[in-house]
Amino acid sequence: MSEDDSSSFHSPEHQEKRADRRGPEKPRSWLERISSALSGEPTTREDLVELLRDAQADGLIAADTLRMMEGAIAVSDLTVGDVMIPRSQMVSLPADAKFLDLMKQVVESGHSRFPVHGEDKDEILGVLLAKDLLRGVVADNGPGSIHELLRPAVLIPESKRLNVLLREFRQSRNHMAIVIDEHGGVAGLVTIEDVLEQIVGEIDDEHDDAEDPNALIAAQADGQFVVDALTPISDFNERFGADFDDDEYDTIGGLVTAAIGHLPEAGEELTLGRFVFRVSGADARRVHAFHVGVLGDA
Repeated sequence: MSEDDSSSFHSPEHQEKRADRRGPEKPRSWLERISSALSGEPTTREDLVELLRDAQADGLIAADTLRMMEGAIAVSDLTVGDVMIPRSQMVSLPADAKFLDLMKQVVESGHSRFPVHGEDKDEILGVLLAKDLLRGVVADNGPGSIHELLRPAVLIPESKRLNVLLREFRQSRNHMAIVIDEHGGVAGLVTIEDVLEQIVGEIDDEHDDAEDPNALIAAQADGQFVVDALTPISDFNERFGADFDDDEYDTIGGLVTAAIGHLPEAGEELTLGRFVFRVSGADARRVHAFHVGVLGDA
Protein backbone atom coordinates (compact mmCIF):
# COMPACT_ATOMS: atom_id res chain seq x y z
CA MET A 1 0.00 0.00 0.00
CA SER A 2 1.40 3.40 -0.91
CA GLU A 3 1.93 6.18 1.59
CA ASP A 4 -0.93 8.09 -0.03
CA ASP A 5 -3.22 5.08 0.27
CA SER A 6 -2.22 4.66 3.91
CA SER A 7 -3.00 8.30 4.66
CA SER A 8 -6.35 7.95 2.98
CA PHE A 9 -7.10 4.81 4.97
CA HIS A 10 -6.47 6.60 8.25
CA SER A 11 -8.16 9.84 7.26
CA PRO A 12 -11.04 11.14 9.42
CA GLU A 13 -13.45 10.69 6.50
CA HIS A 14 -12.46 7.03 6.10
CA GLN A 15 -12.73 6.34 9.84
CA GLU A 16 -16.14 7.98 9.93
CA LYS A 17 -17.34 5.67 7.14
CA ARG A 18 -16.01 2.66 9.05
CA ALA A 19 -17.84 3.79 12.16
CA ASP A 20 -21.06 4.12 10.17
CA ARG A 21 -20.71 0.54 8.92
CA ARG A 22 -20.23 -0.72 12.46
CA GLY A 23 -23.54 0.79 13.48
CA PRO A 24 -24.38 2.75 16.66
CA GLU A 25 -22.19 2.27 19.71
CA LYS A 26 -23.50 0.07 22.51
CA PRO A 27 -24.95 2.21 25.32
CA ARG A 28 -22.69 2.37 28.35
CA SER A 29 -23.85 0.95 31.68
CA TRP A 30 -24.43 3.29 34.63
CA LEU A 31 -21.24 1.96 36.21
CA GLU A 32 -19.23 2.83 33.09
CA ARG A 33 -20.78 6.29 33.05
CA ILE A 34 -19.85 6.80 36.71
CA SER A 35 -16.31 5.64 36.02
CA SER A 36 -15.89 7.96 33.06
CA ALA A 37 -17.17 10.90 35.11
CA LEU A 38 -14.55 10.41 37.78
CA SER A 39 -11.60 12.74 37.80
CA GLY A 40 -10.02 10.52 40.44
CA GLU A 41 -10.84 7.38 42.36
CA PRO A 42 -12.67 7.71 45.71
CA THR A 43 -10.28 7.17 48.59
CA THR A 44 -12.76 6.80 51.46
CA ARG A 45 -16.18 5.25 51.99
CA GLU A 46 -17.60 8.73 52.43
CA ASP A 47 -16.29 9.67 48.99
CA LEU A 48 -17.83 6.54 47.51
CA VAL A 49 -21.22 7.20 49.12
CA GLU A 50 -21.14 10.80 47.92
CA LEU A 51 -20.39 9.58 44.41
CA LEU A 52 -23.31 7.17 44.51
CA ARG A 53 -25.64 9.91 45.76
CA ASP A 54 -24.53 12.13 42.89
CA ALA A 55 -25.25 9.25 40.51
CA GLN A 56 -28.74 8.89 41.94
CA ALA A 57 -29.35 12.63 41.69
CA ASP A 58 -28.32 12.47 38.03
CA GLY A 59 -30.78 9.63 37.41
CA LEU A 60 -28.15 6.95 36.84
CA ILE A 61 -29.46 4.73 39.63
CA ALA A 62 -32.82 4.51 41.39
CA ALA A 63 -33.36 5.71 44.95
CA ASP A 64 -34.04 2.16 46.16
CA THR A 65 -30.80 0.97 44.57
CA LEU A 66 -28.91 3.78 46.29
CA ARG A 67 -30.37 2.81 49.67
CA MET A 68 -29.28 -0.80 49.19
CA MET A 69 -25.78 0.25 48.15
CA GLU A 70 -25.48 2.50 51.19
CA GLY A 71 -26.76 -0.32 53.38
CA ALA A 72 -24.25 -2.78 51.96
CA ILE A 73 -21.43 -0.31 52.62
CA ALA A 74 -22.66 0.45 56.15
CA VAL A 75 -22.92 -3.24 57.12
CA SER A 76 -19.14 -3.53 57.43
CA ASP A 77 -19.20 -0.81 60.11
CA LEU A 78 -21.99 -2.41 62.15
CA THR A 79 -21.68 -5.11 64.78
CA VAL A 80 -24.10 -7.75 65.98
CA GLY A 81 -24.82 -5.63 69.04
CA ASP A 82 -26.20 -2.88 66.79
CA VAL A 83 -28.98 -5.02 65.28
CA MET A 84 -29.62 -7.97 67.61
CA ILE A 85 -32.96 -8.71 69.24
CA PRO A 86 -32.30 -8.09 72.96
CA ARG A 87 -32.82 -10.85 75.50
CA SER A 88 -35.94 -9.18 76.88
CA GLN A 89 -37.66 -9.51 73.47
CA MET A 90 -36.50 -13.03 72.65
CA VAL A 91 -39.03 -15.84 72.36
CA SER A 92 -37.26 -18.84 73.86
CA LEU A 93 -38.73 -22.19 74.81
CA PRO A 94 -38.15 -24.26 77.95
CA ALA A 95 -36.83 -27.73 77.22
CA ASP A 96 -39.05 -29.39 79.84
CA ALA A 97 -42.36 -28.06 78.43
CA LYS A 98 -44.95 -30.39 76.96
CA PHE A 99 -45.22 -30.67 73.20
CA LEU A 100 -48.70 -29.12 73.15
CA ASP A 101 -47.55 -26.11 75.19
CA LEU A 102 -44.60 -25.64 72.88
CA MET A 103 -46.89 -25.77 69.86
CA LYS A 104 -49.08 -23.04 71.34
CA GLN A 105 -46.09 -20.75 71.90
CA VAL A 106 -44.78 -21.39 68.39
CA VAL A 107 -48.14 -20.60 66.78
CA GLU A 108 -48.66 -17.45 68.87
CA SER A 109 -45.21 -16.06 68.08
CA GLY A 110 -45.27 -16.70 64.33
CA HIS A 111 -41.51 -17.31 64.29
CA SER A 112 -39.84 -20.31 62.67
CA ARG A 113 -36.75 -20.75 64.90
CA PHE A 114 -36.51 -20.75 68.68
CA PRO A 115 -33.69 -20.96 71.22
CA VAL A 116 -34.40 -23.74 73.70
CA HIS A 117 -33.06 -23.38 77.24
CA GLY A 118 -32.70 -25.48 80.36
CA GLU A 119 -33.60 -24.36 83.87
CA ASP A 120 -31.60 -21.16 83.36
CA LYS A 121 -32.27 -19.02 80.27
CA ASP A 122 -28.51 -18.61 79.88
CA GLU A 123 -28.28 -22.38 79.37
CA ILE A 124 -28.98 -22.63 75.65
CA LEU A 125 -29.39 -26.27 74.68
CA GLY A 126 -30.01 -25.76 70.99
CA VAL A 127 -32.34 -24.30 68.39
CA LEU A 128 -35.77 -25.71 67.57
CA LEU A 129 -37.25 -25.28 64.09
CA ALA A 130 -41.03 -25.06 63.96
CA LYS A 131 -41.11 -27.60 61.12
CA ASP A 132 -39.13 -30.10 63.23
CA LEU A 133 -41.56 -29.66 66.11
CA LEU A 134 -44.52 -30.23 63.80
CA ARG A 135 -42.98 -33.41 62.44
CA GLY A 136 -42.29 -34.62 65.96
CA VAL A 137 -45.88 -34.01 67.03
CA VAL A 138 -47.57 -35.76 64.11
CA ALA A 139 -45.13 -38.65 63.66
CA ASP A 140 -46.08 -42.10 64.91
CA ASN A 141 -43.84 -43.10 67.81
CA GLY A 142 -42.29 -39.65 67.63
CA PRO A 143 -39.53 -38.33 69.88
CA GLY A 144 -40.01 -38.68 73.58
CA SER A 145 -38.61 -35.22 74.37
CA ILE A 146 -37.78 -31.96 72.72
CA HIS A 147 -34.05 -32.67 73.08
CA GLU A 148 -34.18 -35.11 70.16
CA LEU A 149 -35.38 -32.36 67.81
CA LEU A 150 -32.83 -29.68 68.67
CA ARG A 151 -30.23 -28.43 66.25
CA PRO A 152 -26.88 -27.03 67.45
CA ALA A 153 -26.93 -23.41 68.53
CA VAL A 154 -24.39 -20.97 67.07
CA LEU A 155 -22.95 -18.69 69.76
CA ILE A 156 -21.35 -15.37 68.77
CA PRO A 157 -20.12 -12.23 70.58
CA GLU A 158 -21.82 -8.86 70.35
CA SER A 159 -18.68 -7.42 68.77
CA LYS A 160 -18.79 -9.61 65.63
CA ARG A 161 -19.11 -7.51 62.49
CA LEU A 162 -22.24 -7.97 60.40
CA ASN A 163 -20.43 -8.53 57.11
CA VAL A 164 -18.49 -11.39 58.73
CA LEU A 165 -21.66 -12.85 60.23
CA LEU A 166 -23.50 -12.67 56.90
CA ARG A 167 -20.70 -14.59 55.21
CA GLU A 168 -20.79 -17.23 57.97
CA PHE A 169 -24.58 -17.53 57.72
CA ARG A 170 -24.28 -18.16 53.98
CA GLN A 171 -21.50 -20.71 54.34
CA SER A 172 -23.07 -22.67 57.22
CA ARG A 173 -26.71 -22.27 56.10
CA ASN A 174 -27.61 -21.25 59.65
CA HIS A 175 -30.23 -18.53 59.93
CA MET A 176 -29.97 -17.73 63.63
CA ALA A 177 -27.20 -17.13 66.16
CA ILE A 178 -27.33 -16.62 69.93
CA VAL A 179 -25.48 -13.50 71.07
CA ILE A 180 -23.34 -13.89 74.18
CA ASP A 181 -22.18 -11.01 76.37
CA GLU A 182 -18.74 -10.59 77.91
CA HIS A 183 -19.79 -12.60 80.98
CA GLY A 184 -20.98 -15.58 78.95
CA GLY A 185 -24.67 -14.85 79.43
CA VAL A 186 -27.29 -14.58 76.70
CA ALA A 187 -27.51 -10.98 75.45
CA GLY A 188 -29.94 -11.59 72.58
CA LEU A 189 -30.19 -13.24 69.21
CA VAL A 190 -29.69 -12.28 65.59
CA THR A 191 -31.07 -13.80 62.41
CA ILE A 192 -30.01 -13.56 58.79
CA GLU A 193 -33.15 -11.47 58.22
CA ASP A 194 -31.88 -8.89 60.73
CA VAL A 195 -28.64 -8.57 58.76
CA LEU A 196 -30.31 -8.40 55.35
CA GLU A 197 -32.72 -5.71 56.56
CA GLN A 198 -29.72 -3.45 57.13
CA ILE A 199 -29.12 -3.66 53.37
CA VAL A 200 -32.54 -3.90 51.72
CA GLY A 201 -34.77 -2.37 54.40
CA GLU A 202 -37.63 -3.87 56.37
CA ILE A 203 -38.66 -7.36 55.27
CA ASP A 204 -42.25 -8.28 56.05
CA ASP A 205 -43.56 -11.82 55.95
CA GLU A 206 -47.01 -13.37 56.27
CA HIS A 207 -46.79 -13.30 60.06
CA ASP A 208 -46.10 -9.57 60.31
CA ASP A 209 -49.06 -7.37 61.12
CA ALA A 210 -50.34 -5.39 58.17
CA GLU A 211 -49.23 -1.80 58.32
CA ASP A 212 -51.85 0.57 59.66
CA PRO A 213 -51.75 3.73 57.52
CA ASN A 214 -53.10 5.76 60.43
CA ALA A 215 -50.12 4.68 62.55
CA LEU A 216 -47.78 6.61 60.25
CA ILE A 217 -49.24 9.88 61.55
CA ALA A 218 -49.92 10.03 65.28
CA ALA A 219 -51.48 13.07 67.00
CA GLN A 220 -49.81 14.20 70.22
CA ALA A 221 -51.31 15.82 73.33
CA ASP A 222 -49.50 19.11 72.62
CA GLY A 223 -51.24 19.48 69.26
CA GLN A 224 -48.24 18.35 67.22
CA PHE A 225 -47.89 15.13 65.26
CA VAL A 226 -45.33 12.36 65.02
CA VAL A 227 -45.00 11.50 61.33
CA ASP A 228 -43.14 8.45 60.06
CA ALA A 229 -40.62 9.43 57.38
CA LEU A 230 -42.01 6.70 55.12
CA THR A 231 -45.45 8.32 55.08
CA PRO A 232 -46.53 8.74 51.43
CA ILE A 233 -46.79 12.40 50.48
CA SER A 234 -50.30 11.76 49.16
CA ASP A 235 -51.38 10.46 52.59
CA PHE A 236 -49.82 13.48 54.31
CA ASN A 237 -51.60 15.83 51.92
CA GLU A 238 -54.91 14.11 52.52
CA ARG A 239 -54.53 14.17 56.30
CA PHE A 240 -53.51 17.84 56.57
CA GLY A 241 -55.05 19.38 53.46
CA ALA A 242 -51.55 20.08 52.13
CA ASP A 243 -50.48 20.26 48.49
CA PHE A 244 -46.90 18.97 48.48
CA ASP A 245 -45.81 17.69 45.06
CA ASP A 246 -45.21 13.92 44.91
CA ASP A 247 -43.88 13.77 41.35
CA GLU A 248 -40.21 13.69 42.38
CA TYR A 249 -40.43 12.15 45.87
CA ASP A 250 -42.82 9.54 47.21
CA THR A 251 -42.41 10.00 50.96
CA ILE A 252 -42.30 12.84 53.45
CA GLY A 253 -38.80 11.74 54.44
CA GLY A 254 -37.54 12.12 50.88
CA LEU A 255 -39.23 15.49 50.46
CA VAL A 256 -37.85 17.01 53.66
CA THR A 257 -34.36 15.54 53.22
CA ALA A 258 -34.15 17.01 49.72
CA ALA A 259 -35.33 20.40 50.99
CA ILE A 260 -32.72 20.41 53.77
CA GLY A 261 -30.05 19.48 51.25
CA HIS A 262 -28.31 16.75 53.26
CA LEU A 263 -29.12 13.77 55.42
CA PRO A 264 -30.33 15.52 58.59
CA GLU A 265 -29.59 14.58 62.17
CA ALA A 266 -32.06 14.40 65.06
CA GLY A 267 -33.08 17.88 66.17
CA GLU A 268 -32.69 19.62 62.81
CA GLU A 269 -35.69 21.71 61.84
CA LEU A 270 -37.22 22.97 58.61
CA THR A 271 -40.33 24.96 57.76
CA LEU A 272 -42.15 24.05 54.54
CA GLY A 273 -45.24 26.10 53.87
CA ARG A 274 -47.34 26.03 57.04
CA PHE A 275 -45.58 22.96 58.49
CA VAL A 276 -42.57 22.85 60.81
CA PHE A 277 -40.67 19.55 60.53
CA ARG A 278 -38.25 18.64 63.33
CA VAL A 279 -36.27 15.44 62.92
CA SER A 280 -37.06 13.23 65.91
CA GLY A 281 -35.27 10.08 64.77
CA ALA A 282 -32.46 9.44 62.28
CA ASP A 283 -29.40 7.28 61.78
CA ALA A 284 -26.47 7.24 59.38
CA ARG A 285 -28.66 5.93 56.56
CA ARG A 286 -31.99 7.75 56.70
CA VAL A 287 -34.49 9.80 58.67
CA HIS A 288 -37.02 7.74 60.61
CA ALA A 289 -39.56 10.23 61.97
CA PHE A 290 -40.51 13.89 62.39
CA HIS A 291 -42.31 15.99 64.94
CA VAL A 292 -44.60 18.16 62.85
CA GLY A 293 -46.23 21.37 63.94
CA VAL A 294 -48.89 23.12 61.89
CA LEU A 295 -48.51 26.90 61.86
CA GLY A 296 -51.67 28.76 62.72
CA ASP A 297 -53.15 25.85 64.67
CA ALA A 298 -54.09 26.52 68.23
